[in-house]
Amino acid sequence: ILQSLSITVLQVSISLNKVELSVGESKFFKCTVIGEPVKLEWFNPQGERIVSSQRVALHTGEDSSRLTIYNAVVEDAGIYRCQTTDAQGQTQEATMVLEMYQKLTFRDVRSPQEFRHGEAAEVVCDVIASPAPAVSWFYQKGFKSRFQVLPNNNLQIHKVTKADEGVYRCEARVEARGEIDFVDIEVVVNVPPVLSILQQSFNATADYQESVTFTCVTSGSPDPDVTWHRKGQRLERSEQYVLNTMEGGRSTLTIRNIIQGDGGGYTCRATNKAGAEERELFLKVFVQPHITQLRNVTAVEGSAAMISCVAEGEPLPEISWRRANDGRSFTDGDKSQDGRMDVRGRHGKSMLTISGVKLTDLGRFDCEALSRIGGHQKSMFLDIEYMPKFQTNQTIFYSWEGNPVNISCDVKSNPPATMLWRRERLTISAEGTANTRVHTIDGKSLLEVTPVSDRDFGRYNCTARNNIGAKYQEFILAQADVPSNPYSVRLSAVSQRIATVTFMKPDSHGGVPIGHYLVNYKDVGSQDWRDVKSHGVQTIVLLTGLEPNTTYEVRVAAANGKGQGEFSHTESFQTLPIREPSPPAVHGQRGMGKAYRLGLVKQDDGGMPIVEYIVKYKTDKEEQWMTKLVSGQQDFALLQPLQWNTRYEVEITARNVKGLSEPTFYQFFMPQKPDIIADSLFSGLGLGPVVGLGLVVLLLVLVLVDVSCYFLRQCGLLMCITRKLCSKKTATSGKSKEMEEGKAAYLGDGSKDPIVEMRTEEERITNHDGSPVHEPNETTPLTEPEKLPLKEENGKETLKPDMIEIKVHSDNSIHTKQDDSKA
Repeated sequence: ILQSLSITVLQVSISLNKVELSVGESKFFKCTVIGEPVKLEWFNPQGERIVSSQRVALHTGEDSSRLTIYNAVVEDAGIYRCQTTDAQGQTQEATMVLEMYQKLTFRDVRSPQEFRHGEAAEVVCDVIASPAPAVSWFYQKGFKSRFQVLPNNNLQIHKVTKADEGVYRCEARVEARGEIDFVDIEVVVNVPPVLSILQQSFNATADYQESVTFTCVTSGSPDPDVTWHRKGQRLERSEQYVLNTMEGGRSTLTIRNIIQGDGGGYTCRATNKAGAEERELFLKVFVQPHITQLRNVTAVEGSAAMISCVAEGEPLPEISWRRANDGRSFTDGDKSQDGRMDVRGRHGKSMLTISGVKLTDLGRFDCEALSRIGGHQKSMFLDIEYMPKFQTNQTIFYSWEGNPVNISCDVKSNPPATMLWRRERLTISAEGTANTRVHTIDGKSLLEVTPVSDRDFGRYNCTARNNIGAKYQEFILAQADVPSNPYSVRLSAVSQRIATVTFMKPDSHGGVPIGHYLVNYKDVGSQDWRDVKSHGVQTIVLLTGLEPNTTYEVRVAAANGKGQGEFSHTESFQTLPIREPSPPAVHGQRGMGKAYRLGLVKQDDGGMPIVEYIVKYKTDKEEQWMTKLVSGQQDFALLQPLQWNTRYEVEITARNVKGLSEPTFYQFFMPQKPDIIADSLFSGLGLGPVVGLGLVVLLLVLVLVDVSCYFLRQCGLLMCITRKLCSKKTATSGKSKEMEEGKAAYLGDGSKDPIVEMRTEEERITNHDGSPVHEPNETTPLTEPEKLPLKEENGKETLKPDMIEIKVHSDNSIHTKQDDSKA
């Protein structure tokens, strides 16, 4: 029995007893059972039963189970147990030790790494490993005392210089595994531009074709980009400005053909990655003499100021002064009207003395040196120091509980003053209190107060102080109220659906500016008021969407930041009843072809929409009207077809549901019929095609005329060709006979053929005596042509140049052409 029991004991084993696994790697472990297990389970290092998941998977069979760990992490380290249970509840287990480690890994190490000259450079080498790696730094030029390896393994270089540039190696080792790795990092040191100028200011004489060259010498890494500027604008190469860049970081700006307007400041600006630097150079353009000494002066208000101007030249110039703010000039021995300004000196030296200096004396003074050769002027600035002066006229401010208000203390002083706020002898610090804050901007101090109770209202003191003196000003914070009610409410321009409400502003705005006005209105039979808000603080409001023939009540209230005030006295008004519309306004516009466009401008619709416009029109010679109905939504009526060269009369009436308006009368004139050929046929053709078509038409006309002459008068080109062909078949006597017959036919009992002349439709047809030729109907053939007498000219018979217009039809009949000018 004991032997059979020993045979049934389960035996458990794991394929690996101890495993080292790197972070991020995956591994599986197989647990095998000999016997007949009922249950087979895995337990993690925390003693918890492992349940299969996406990262830790279990695949269990009858006598084995496979544990797979994907993307292992450090927390996976520990002792894992594989436990099996038989039918009697006996358990057996096997263990496996999993040790985790992190491979050497450099994380986001950039190369190159750039630093600014002179700063503390920290070269970043972020490396991780398990166990923690040992990090070493190597540099081919050797380490200096300024180099230090930080606890985070980064290398710090104190006050890095250009000499510290190079390749640094960050090497990491894990002694336990013999693992080693490195990364090379290039260190780049950017040196801000250093800009020097050989000469800062230049003088030149105008209008002598002189040139001046400004020179800037720059250094830095990377090499700076040098640009030149004047009055905020970058200078470009031109005929006047010559820009050159030379070796050694030298850049020059040459100004050629100097004129007086070239004087002033010029800026040389050098820029690179590490920063920018600029220096200003000055060009003073003058004609001799030259002022050598003139300095700015600072004086205290009420004291005396002495300004000296020294000039040199040959001959020595006479010096005069000019005050810029009023243009007043002073020379030697002059005094101002108030006696405070006095000038003494001559021949190149002058002293301007100002006693009892006032703020009005602040500003520029010009010293001008003149001689017979020319003149030179230079300016100085008289700066005046004075104790603080308050610029604020408003000393009472209004607010209410919970509403912040800014009390402004605006101070003017030189030098700038410091300002303090006090409340009941207690100083309000710059940080403020629970409901007060202090803001200081450009000589102005704002005390922001948010009242929370009545105690916050009252007096506040602002004290301004500089090295000249101190002053204070008291402000009062008063409680604001809602505005009083507006008054004199009036109604105007009342129509069926619109009314205008005007009113007077309230007597009191409550200490806070009025934001808007609220107009309430309703019809007398309703209890519900409707609101209309004004545009800003306008005291006129338009009411729309009213019902016709209805009595309304209206009232007005004003609102400010505190709230809405009381309503005014209620006024009543009644809208107008619905009526017929007003006559429409009409303006005309010529349309295309035989059409005319009438623009319809709707006037007062009488309270109801225009249903339609009734347009009647006729010619001025007709009695019967033609009618056209146009929808009330349209703004035009198109009349067509019309007759050319005709005056029309138009009557337009608007209709709404109430009835018809009074008619509006309008007249217009249709012009003559346009030239269709010129306007349409040839409008799209160029000059060449038009000339070609003209030649073709002329040729066809000549052929038609020649054919008509052949059949009617036995003459013309076709007749000549026929005679020549026939003469080849007849004798000489036959020819003479035919010629006589031809002559007789030509003479026609003393008559002659008329000269055929083509005319345009616009020309009038006349005889040689000026009388008009009868123009028969197109369907009426002409009678036999009139026999016109021959005229002897140089012994030959010629035709008298009488002219008529003829038209040859396909049936060889000839008709005069009827005037077609009228439509």
